[in-house]
Order: sequence, then structure tokens, then C-alpha cells
Amino acid sequence: MHFDPPLIHGSLIKRYKRFLADVKLDNDEIITAHCPNTGTMLSCSSPGSDVCLSTSDNPGRKYPHTLEMVRDNGTWVGVNTSRTNKLVIEAIKKGRIPEFSETDSIRAEVKTSPKSRLDLRLSQRGQETYVEIKNCSLAIDGCAMFPDAVTVRGTKHLGELIRLKEEGCNSCIFFLVQRMDADRFTPAAYIDKVYAETIKQAEKTGVTVLVYQAEVSPTGIEVVRSLPYSL
Repeated sequence: MHFDPPLIHGSLIKRYKRFLADVKLDNDEIITAHCPNTGTMLSCSSPGSDVCLSTSDNPGRKYPHTLEMVRDNGTWVGVNTSRTNKLVIEAIKKGRIPEFSETDSIRAEVKTSPKSRLDLRLSQRGQETYVEIKNCSLAIDGCAMFPDAVTVRGTKHLGELIRLKEEGCNSCIFFLVQRMDADRFTPAAYIDKVYAETIKQAEKTGVTVLVYQAEVSPTGIEVVRSLPYSL
């Protein structure tokens, strides 16, 4: 995925009210940008951090700029979670995820029960696989972690994947690590113990766990490799 028009650069003043961020641009102009990330952005929201923003040409938007990435520990971190599913779909279509290499069709935002939706349903040689995708922006000492805040919704998604697997369907939890300073992944049990325990249960049930890493830069974001994980 390439950014067109190009991103603009600035320095983070503060992130607040979850979905807003004040940024000082390189020309010293101070703007408020939309921050499409529901997590805490732990480790990648420090005031003074380099950031890159996209610009929308939609005249109806109150905040035309969107926070796309933050520089942490010398690496760019993708924080726009509204792009995560698109990045994974693009990687599947380009054949960069061997586990999904024989995908015939992809359907997004699939309703799996009266109160539940999952991100993707893949058709592979007549078999269907349900996939829930999580964006991972947190890394400590080279280890990527998820979540960066307690996620009741995320645990619910794992429960839905478990249910589908028990009913005979293929199901998968897919973590996309959007930073290059990590070489492995583990659930952040110190943040959300329930989520960490539930993902262990999911794997034991037969839910597939996949972790892939994306290279993030101001020119674009590309899924580049899989990462090992421990639960």
C-alpha cells in the first residue's frame, strides 16, 4: 500500500479524547488530526514524537488530517487501525501469506451470529475460514504484544472463533505487527490476563494463530514476513 498523495510530517504535541491528536507541522502550523485508534497507543504516543499524517479531500470532514504513523524506538509504527484489514487483504491477494495462498474469494465484515461480526471470510478450495485481524503497535525489548489495553471486545472475538472451530469451521486470529523493531510476539498478559488466557484456549481448540509483520514507512506499508509467537 502506497500513500498518494504523500504524507505530511510533524511532531506530536498530544493525543487526547482517544480520537484526536494535536500536531505541530514542519512549517510550525499546529493542527488537530483524527486519530483512528481505540487503544492506548502505549509506547507510541509520547509528546515530541515524529508523526506522519494523511490528508483527505473530503470537504465535509471536520479534521481533514489523519494520524497514520508515529516514530518510536527509531522505527515507524502504523497506528491507523482502519487500514489494518486492507493491508492484510492486499497481502493475501499478492500471495504474501502462504497459509492463505489458495484463497478463491474474500468477504469482509461477516456476520457470524446475531451480535457478532468477524473481519474476513475466506474461501479456499471449497472450505471457508473465518479470520479476525488485530493491529499490533506495542513492542517491548523486541517483543510485539497485544493488546495495549483491556479488550473485552477482543476476548469476545476469540470466543466466536472458538465456537466456529468447535462447530467444524476453520477459524484464525491474525495479528499484524506494524513496526520493524520486533522479532517475536506474545499476548500482553500483564495488561489483559483474560485475553491472554483465552487465546491459549483458542489455540488448544484448533484456532489458527498467525502473526505477520509490516514494514512501515512514510511512502507506504507492506506486509513482509511472519513472526514466531509464544502463548
